[in-house]
Amino acid sequence: MNIALRVDVDTFRGTRDGVPALCRMLSDYSIRATFFFSVGPDNMGRHLWRLVRPTFLVKMLRSNAAGLYGWDILLRGTFWPGPLIGAAWKAKIRDTAADGHEIGLHAWDHHAWQSGIDKFSPEAIRLHLQRGWEALAEIAQPVCSAAPGWKCTEAVLLEKERYPFLYNSDCRGGSVFRPAVAGQLLTQPQVPVTLPTFDELIGRGGITRETYNDYLLSLLRANQLNVLTIHAEAEGISCHEMFRAFVAKALAQGHTFSTLGSILPASASIPTSVLARGSVPGREGWVAVQQVNHMR
Repeated sequence: MNIALRVDVDTFRGTRDGVPALCRMLSDYSIRATFFFSVGPDNMGRHLWRLVRPTFLVKMLRSNAAGLYGWDILLRGTFWPGPLIGAAWKAKIRDTAADGHEIGLHAWDHHAWQSGIDKFSPEAIRLHLQRGWEALAEIAQPVCSAAPGWKCTEAVLLEKERYPFLYNSDCRGGSVFRPAVAGQLLTQPQVPVTLPTFDELIGRGGITRETYNDYLLSLLRANQLNVLTIHAEAEGISCHEMFRAFVAKALAQGHTFSTLGSILPASASIPTSVLARGSVPGREGWVAVQQVNHMR
């Protein structure tokens, strides 16, 4: 089975340390992935206010967030303006592209998008995408995009049509589809994520670091889409050796890895569906999901 591999890069530290480590490791196995970069200010520490929400607090404790991400990530941008990621680490992004990986836009300000996109005006969405696009395009040409935290609205989809993205990966779902918004069929297909992330699984249902890889491999399905998201801050740093073991075991079982773009079917065969708000076990808050009962 093929695993389409998506790497989300959310933070300053993830770009600096996690991305080069992942590139080296993937090169060892001749694997190409799709890297989605956040390029604006790293304000991820501002998520700490969400600790007042019981579901978020439980997730932070269950995943041992301080050990998983590090305190420099958890506090970044909390007491002072966060540094501009793309401006600081242009060479890291260019090296990723030079290694043959697919480059996509994740966010200008990951925290601002994830915490407030449902309140953004169309003008705010447009400005956020424009800033992110311009900053990343100066470094390496993005061919796709992915909404932070799978938080995407119909207004976002319409704004993304202004850019030459070959596809987007803004939601959770089961198959590649072209989104319809208010009766309008959009040109950019969606490649949804189908597999759970590390922080969604760990500590739930008895899953530990020792059993995680085997459990994740058990979720792969033949003749279906298998899209896995990893994070530069986790699998690139604190969970790096665990992820290397996952890759080695997957390859030993005969599985392959690819970019998301390489699994796009011919445009004429892509069905239509719509986005809706839904939830994912182990993840706090709403996410955009493919509404399978609206497939046609």
